[in-house]
Amino acid sequence: MTARAEGTAPAPGEPAGGGSRRGGLPAVISVALGSFVLVLSELLPVGALTDIGEDLAVSTGVTGLLVVTPGLAAAVAAPVLTLTSGRLDRRTVLWTLAALTAVADLLCAVSRNLATMLAGRVLLGVALGGFWAVGAAVAPRLVPPGLAHRAASLVTAGISVGTVASLPLAALAGGSTGWRTAFWAAGLVALGALAAQAWYLPPLPAGPVIGRRALAAVLRSPAARAGLLTTALVFLGHFAAYTYVGPYLEREAGFGDAAVAAVLLSYGVAGIGGNFLAGLTLARSVRGTVAGAAAALAATAALLPVCAGSPVLVTVLVVVWGAAFGTLPLSLQTAMAKAVPEAPESSLAVFVTTVQLSLATGSLLGGLVVDGYGVPASLGLGAALSALAMTVPLLSAHRHSRTRQQESVV
Repeated sequence: MTARAEGTAPAPGEPAGGGSRRGGLPAVISVALGSFVLVLSELLPVGALTDIGEDLAVSTGVTGLLVVTPGLAAAVAAPVLTLTSGRLDRRTVLWTLAALTAVADLLCAVSRNLATMLAGRVLLGVALGGFWAVGAAVAPRLVPPGLAHRAASLVTAGISVGTVASLPLAALAGGSTGWRTAFWAAGLVALGALAAQAWYLPPLPAGPVIGRRALAAVLRSPAARAGLLTTALVFLGHFAAYTYVGPYLEREAGFGDAAVAAVLLSYGVAGIGGNFLAGLTLARSVRGTVAGAAAALAATAALLPVCAGSPVLVTVLVVVWGAAFGTLPLSLQTAMAKAVPEAPESSLAVFVTTVQLSLATGSLLGGLVVDGYGVPASLGLGAALSALAMTVPLLSAHRHSRTRQQESVV
């Protein structure tokens, strides 16, 4: 997902573009590399869930805790770090988060039991929450104002590429050299991001400090509450099903390792396309874009269990699923920005917490359902929650329309 935790204007006393021998495009790329490896690391277990569970001798549902744990940690870390790191130079924050990501991935790579691996995932969650709430929007400060949008798009590209690469990388590694190879690779990339940031990032003084009242004010906005409810339901539904898409493709659809990797790669590429599609449709209707994407998620999750016997239909549905979900992070953030335009930093922190908490809870609920009733049941749960998410923006639009009619009568 994209994020904007701070304004694009340079901090007091900081020239545009960093004002030093560093900064510029190489510095932006170093931040994009950090966003790439964070998303890559967060989603790696999804592509190798079966292999990890077998290696650690735990069930598929319990292995899903590897997705749950970083989400919960990030949900806590986002507001906490927003409040406690307000006066820290953003360069220092980014260095710390990159180092934490490397330690988390390397700890998972050498772990021999679930407890050690969960400890690594907690560290990753702290890095995730910190990056999205504090460090994600420094890129526009590294370039002249005219290049700010291009800089932000590079960080977004890192997120998209991380999403695309994570599942097929984990699936291919699990079927050849072993799933630990994927974590070793992610840890080395995180160290590369740290080295690049240490070399290229200029000093980045902190902006205005955000207080607890600013965070609480977001919840007083009806439009923001509707946006957060939609976000919660979408991410609950998506991750209740998506976390276990690998086991579904293997066990229910009968795909081999290479086919699973290819389908998951197609999902990721479709997600990038969905992100670009959202850029076009949001100009027409934010609510319509969100509702349409949630409806597509509900339909694909509901159809997958009954189409397991057709590899072509399964592939098409997974691709549609990827495209639909690809539209949602940008769409939901746009909805939140419109709901609380006067407090973008505060709304982002609350949004990140909602996303990560819902991601973790959805994966946990999906795991319980998988262990109790099987993988197809988790897809059904995801479909039901996504359908509920679809109704919130539609009801909100109807309520807004009635309010405007009443005001015109008065």
